[in-house]
Amino acid sequence: MGELEQKLVWNSHTKRKAWIVWSGWFFTILLTLYCWVVMTEDTIWFFVSDAPTQAADLINRMFPPNWLYINKLYQALWDTLNIATLGTLLGVIMAFPIAFLAARNTTPSTTFVRPIALLIIASSRSINSLIWALLLVTILGPGILAGIIAIALRSIGFVAKLLYESIEEINSTSVEAIESTGASRFQTINYAIIPQILPAFLGITIFRWDINIRESTILGLVGAGGIGLFLSSSLNVLAWPQVTLIILVILLTVVVSEFISAKVRSLLI
Repeated sequence: MGELEQKLVWNSHTKRKAWIVWSGWFFTILLTLYCWVVMTEDTIWFFVSDAPTQAADLINRMFPPNWLYINKLYQALWDTLNIATLGTLLGVIMAFPIAFLAARNTTPSTTFVRPIALLIIASSRSINSLIWALLLVTILGPGILAGIIAIALRSIGFVAKLLYESIEEINSTSVEAIESTGASRFQTINYAIIPQILPAFLGITIFRWDINIRESTILGLVGAGGIGLFLSSSLNVLAWPQVTLIILVILLTVVVSEFISAKVRSLLI
């Protein structure tokens, strides 16, 4: 009995599966090494080795922050909050009907309408808000209007995708009960679907607003207004103490917005 117990050895994989696993790891390591060589072939390693010295010098020039510069940032910070808030509101308004057109159980046509709605969602999500802002600044000129629309266009895909997935996961029993009373399509959506998705919709909206606060802080780098405009100008003139102050203000704004977002979502959901 003791000899039999010693011969029985448990293996997580058969020999064939073990070879497949080891082969996968082997080729993954080879691919990683190859990608590393390709990506670093133009790297000047002297600059890399000198990076700690340069970073220490830059940090030394960034401190202490120029606290007097805060008086010029109040309006810019207010513009940033407006860009994020109005952009989120506009994006949500446009995303709400698109979500219903994209959901399988509410779209008028899964053959024609739904693919168009999904294309709009994919297009919005595939283009970063900074790129939207760059295009809109070219079209509309610099200012917060370009930033608001950029945030809105970016928000459509995020909100609509999460919302249409929530619509597809609703309890169909209440929908069938409302439809059995002879209710119209609009009445069914209003009384059976919207009450079920409302908590998710509010949570998605608050979450997107929190994200947009962060994204709106850098739109000024391409001329779309907000505090990013002051960050760009300070970087251009190498005013590092001002850059430090702006980064601290952005960090504080993001922390406060995330705290508010978490509190509001905990109350609504």
